[in-house]
Amino acid sequence: MKILAAMSGGVDSAVAAARAVEAGHEVVGVHLALSRMPGTLRTGSRGCCTIEDAMDARRVANLLDIPFYVWDFSERFKADVVDDFIAEYAAGRTPNPCMRCNEKIKFAALLDKAIALGFDAVATGHYATLIDGENGRELHRASAWAKDQSYVLGVLTETQLNHCYFPLGDTPSKAMIREEAADRGIQIAQKPDSHDICFIPDGDTRGWLSDHVSREPGEILDESGEVIGKHDGAHGYTVGQRRGLQLGRPADDGKPRYVLSIRPVSNQVVVGSKERLAIERITGGRYSFAGEPGFDLSERFACEVQIRAHADPVPAFARLEPIREEDRTEQHRVEATHELVVDVNLQLAEPLLGVAPGQTAVIYVGSRVLGQFTIDRALAEAPVAA
Repeated sequence: MKILAAMSGGVDSAVAAARAVEAGHEVVGVHLALSRMPGTLRTGSRGCCTIEDAMDARRVANLLDIPFYVWDFSERFKADVVDDFIAEYAAGRTPNPCMRCNEKIKFAALLDKAIALGFDAVATGHYATLIDGENGRELHRASAWAKDQSYVLGVLTETQLNHCYFPLGDTPSKAMIREEAADRGIQIAQKPDSHDICFIPDGDTRGWLSDHVSREPGEILDESGEVIGKHDGAHGYTVGQRRGLQLGRPADDGKPRYVLSIRPVSNQVVVGSKERLAIERITGGRYSFAGEPGFDLSERFACEVQIRAHADPVPAFARLEPIREEDRTEQHRVEATHELVVDVNLQLAEPLLGVAPGQTAVIYVGSRVLGQFTIDRALAEAPVAA
């Protein structure tokens, strides 16, 4: 096959490219320039797609003796990832920019360009497994649970999966990848993994948002509607947050209070007990499926749901349901690109804590990624009014 290897400058994508070459494929390396500040330097394990990462990727390509290019996707990245991140926080939601980047950049813009140039597939260093099932290609968890990255790939569609290549999916540990990289003479074998949000390399999300979202002081309420504190900007809070609330008085029972909901229209933050964070039902939109499910999604089915990259999956039941006309919002109308407008509903077998609108829920059936959706509502037995 003719393979385009997406080389981030990290050890995982370096070994993935090396394995593709070793497997006999015709491989070309490409590094995506996503930062609008091309002189940005890496700080330890924070950030990615920096000038140092581009140079590391080029050195690996030279070692592998493959062509190498840098493609500037910074404008697309700003529009589809950074601006979306700002808009979601301004709307009182908690987005996952890595999911948007995979959806819009790495497996949409990049893959589209690769196919247009005659490549058969894009190879990345993600830890996930592709299986050709009875109904087509399926995405599954990697063999190593600790390094499984199938969650962040949950946004991929069947068409995209048909052009993906994940050489690391059956590798039991990251330590083995580092050892293999060293054996291959790859100098970045011990390079730290990147973490946090790449365009906020110092990790101060609240500070970064303060420069991009209008800060308006507002009220912090308890569940009865009583004002118990003030805030300097609702965007600086997330559901489940405990620290930094600066409340005027303690709770009657003396227990800590947590953010239960954010009301962007009234610019209010609602707090309450930890028990009130327990969610038994979540619904959402912007859904997609990673291949043909093979069964009727309108019928209730058993599954597991995962709401964060490093969270444990929770047993659940799910089904697709049409959205009632009275429940439709402008957001649903904008996002309704299918003939049937639906919500994805999950009845959880055990409560989840700290679920926030805007998060991505990925649905699993066994080890298989069935699909994903963006959470619109998180409901307890007695929901907090939003």
